[in-house]
Amino acid sequence: MSTDIRKLLVMNSVSSVIAIYIGIYVNLYLWEDGQRIADVSFYNMVMFIGWGLAFWIAAKLLTRFSVRLLYSCAAGFGGIAFTYLMTVTLDNRLLWIALLGLPVGAMFGFTSAAQNLGMSLQGKASEFSSYFAAVSIIGQVLSVAVPIASAKVIDWSGYGGSFVLMLVALGVMLVFSLRMPPIRMPKLSDTKEQAELGRFRFRAAFNFPGAKWMLLSLLAGGVFLQFQNLFTLLFTFSVTQNKLWIALLNVTYTLVSLLGLWLYRRIRINESRWLWIGTLLLAAGFIVVMFPYKGTMIASNLLTAIGMFYFNTVWTSQQFRCIQPLGAAQRASFLVWRETLLIVTRCLLLTLTFSLTELRGALFISLIVVTLVCLLAMPLFQLRALRQSGTRAEAVEASA
Repeated sequence: MSTDIRKLLVMNSVSSVIAIYIGIYVNLYLWEDGQRIADVSFYNMVMFIGWGLAFWIAAKLLTRFSVRLLYSCAAGFGGIAFTYLMTVTLDNRLLWIALLGLPVGAMFGFTSAAQNLGMSLQGKASEFSSYFAAVSIIGQVLSVAVPIASAKVIDWSGYGGSFVLMLVALGVMLVFSLRMPPIRMPKLSDTKEQAELGRFRFRAAFNFPGAKWMLLSLLAGGVFLQFQNLFTLLFTFSVTQNKLWIALLNVTYTLVSLLGLWLYRRIRINESRWLWIGTLLLAAGFIVVMFPYKGTMIASNLLTAIGMFYFNTVWTSQQFRCIQPLGAAQRASFLVWRETLLIVTRCLLLTLTFSLTELRGALFISLIVVTLVCLLAMPLFQLRALRQSGTRAEAVEASA
């Protein structure tokens, strides 16, 4: 990987520390007050709305400024979120949750735009697999360290102490943002393409061979990703609310993912088969939890942890390779709309969970069935997209 891509990788690691903490302990902080699924769902929905708006704003800013500004804005919004958690209380709980979700979402939106657009603009096709594999490895290591360290800090000094620690991490992020490569949207020699830069039109985003199949893959992806993200947390919280035990369960899930990584690097099969292996493991994890016991919830998370590693590594890197031959303006449009579509379908699933009061019953089973249909359709859509785009040989040639 080039020096610039390595810097993106380092920043991804710093932001992952904060994201892992928020993903577990901010959601747990909300869950502990009443154990209401609707509260966690509402927070996540508002967060994704903030994420989507920030991603669009960040993409627009990238036509004039570099990723340095985007990372600085992300650190600023993160600081606002944790300061809010430490200082503000409101009688209206939904308003309080909404005002928390917006800056958290804005932080993620700016970070995601800087990472995805930066990688797309600066990275080479040959770097995508190694970059996303490195992201996965570092993410697994941090997924072991961050939950345990955070649980210990919360035990020693309460949530307030851990919020202060996150503010320190955001300070590191802000300082390192000044050393990031000045990646921005390029000035294009093609007048027509230059005029498209920053407009992010839907038609431009999906105007390439295989685009309709990629669109369907993304629409299905938002439903599946949000179900996996939300219920992995809720399954863990339903087993225990002890901070250390939650951390240890997350460490166990991470160790299983590392086993998956070891197998991924040792067994030589093509990417499409790894995608299907990941899909089937995820499907098995969702089916198991139809029988809602503590043991099956843990088993579900173990299966989905290893399945998600295979699925996400292949699914994401294939999409980046698919759009790499496109012009810079069209790539940017695709990534903006990719994020938007994932967020819209995530929010759609979250609205269906508002009336869910327990992890059982007809509504819960219906959500699992819908998620399974979307999950099993995604590899089929992706394969058709790759075939039509002409990148199928590269996409299925090599495994890890």
